[in-house]
Amino acid sequence: MRPRAVVWPRDTAQVREVVELAKEQLIPLTARGSGTGLAGACIPRKGGVVVSFEKMAAVLEIDQENHVAVVQPGVSLEQLDVEAARHGLVYPVFPGEQSASLGGNVATNAGGMRAVKYGVTRHQVLGLEAVLGSGEVIRSGGKYVKSTAGYDLTQLIIGSEGTLALVTEAMLRLYPRPAESATVLAPFATLAEITRAVPVIVASGVGPLMVEYIDMLTMAAITRAQGLELGVPAELREKALAYLVVVLEGNRQERVAEDTEEVAELLAALGALEVYVLPPAAGAQLISAREKAFWVGKAAGANDILDVVVPRSEIAGYMEEVATAASETSSLVSGCGHAGDGNVHLSVFQADPEVRHAVISRILEAGLRRGGAISGEHGIGLAKKEYLATMESPAKLALYRRIKAAFDPANILNPGAIFDP
Repeated sequence: MRPRAVVWPRDTAQVREVVELAKEQLIPLTARGSGTGLAGACIPRKGGVVVSFEKMAAVLEIDQENHVAVVQPGVSLEQLDVEAARHGLVYPVFPGEQSASLGGNVATNAGGMRAVKYGVTRHQVLGLEAVLGSGEVIRSGGKYVKSTAGYDLTQLIIGSEGTLALVTEAMLRLYPRPAESATVLAPFATLAEITRAVPVIVASGVGPLMVEYIDMLTMAAITRAQGLELGVPAELREKALAYLVVVLEGNRQERVAEDTEEVAELLAALGALEVYVLPPAAGAQLISAREKAFWVGKAAGANDILDVVVPRSEIAGYMEEVATAASETSSLVSGCGHAGDGNVHLSVFQADPEVRHAVISRILEAGLRRGGAISGEHGIGLAKKEYLATMESPAKLALYRRIKAAFDPANILNPGAIFDP
């Protein structure tokens, strides 16, 4: 959609001016960072204005004593990672696209493969500065980890996809940067065996950085796309229905080696066909290939990408329902996911729009029945709001609208994203 204009504010005062003008003339505003979102939340409205944060891209502070970064919304994950590394620190949220902006990460509550250890964006944001749809500027939270002083406005804004406020500054947790890591790859004959293994690995005390499952179709696609050879013999690949990838990290090589040995022994005892400890370069390449699974799926012709989340104990049963829905609608559904936190990423291949809508509805409803949600990290945006409208509680949707009206009384901030007015 072609907007009426694009504005590039340089500070909070200019963002406030833009919001005030838009409020007076009832012009829709759509915040945009790097444009890497996967649910259509940063698509402008017809006749609206895009607020691009490209020129608000400064790392304002790295507070080494409190392990906090203060950043503007246009700062990219890559930019923050480079700056934090200079101080021996790391911001742990890596959703798979390093060009993504921190403002966009806050707006979508971005997750990624490291969530099993560190959680998602909402666990890392200590405070925000934001401009409400009313034109008011608020600051919430601060360089501390606990507060019971009123409503938690920080957490309300996180994940709101630009519908409640325009974030102009964020305070983020940083952690000591581990020096060592190891990657373990284990092919399994069934997905059920993987889902039984995951809780054991998580509860073992090794504190894995990543616990990922990749089905055989996705593994073949991503390794072929990256030209990656993992050393798994052909006869074993024929038996493997899915793979489990466990990444460990630490400050001492000896400790990481001990944890790696423990995980390898556990996986072997839990039914893995084989266990491989990958060389560092191959491990890094596999994780990079896994991060590009979305693009590989789209390049292969996937008509939609889903990111359903269920309790991790439900993954095996859930995937059986997904397979049934795919088979009964003559669709192909393949995927991978963050097995450690139950987030399943599915590529849906079904060209017929009506049939695709039917199979996606079944897939999402199955996730909800098993105690999950229709999006674990991509968000709702414009792409999934029709499913939210039919599957979410009417009382909850009504509450969403009342909250939206309190933050944005003129309904100018990303109107129509997540839910219709």
